[in-house]
Amino acid sequence: MAESEEKTTKEEQEAATSTPMEQQTPEKASQQPNQPQQRQQIQIDDTKANVAYANFCRVTGTPEELIIDFGLNPQPFGVPTTPIPINQRLIVNFYTAKRMLHALQLSVQRQEATFGVLETDVQKRVVPRATR
Repeated sequence: MAESEEKTTKEEQEAATSTPMEQQTPEKASQQPNQPQQRQQIQIDDTKANVAYANFCRVTGTPEELIIDFGLNPQPFGVPTTPIPINQRLIVNFYTAKRMLHALQLSVQRQEATFGVLETDVQKRVVPRATR
């Protein structure tokens, strides 16, 4: 029983440390358990990538897809008085969304391990001014 729990833990750790595209392929699954697994390098061409900054994100969806809108909120504090222009819309299926969630979680965990906890509540980040 302990051996199967140990294998599961090792498999979970390997899955957690690999990126989504590096998950096991059929040829990897057929390898002996004691053989080291080789990671495949995926080549990308980002020369035509659209790059935009966003400080606003809205997530909506359908039963089949997740729709993520990105925009620039010119009034980041309080409720905006003008509509927020959406610059980019990303539509993904839920499998891709789950892989993206995992990759983002790992990235944020590494950031926080290196630089400290990221506080998302603005009120907790604001340092009160000294009264004069």
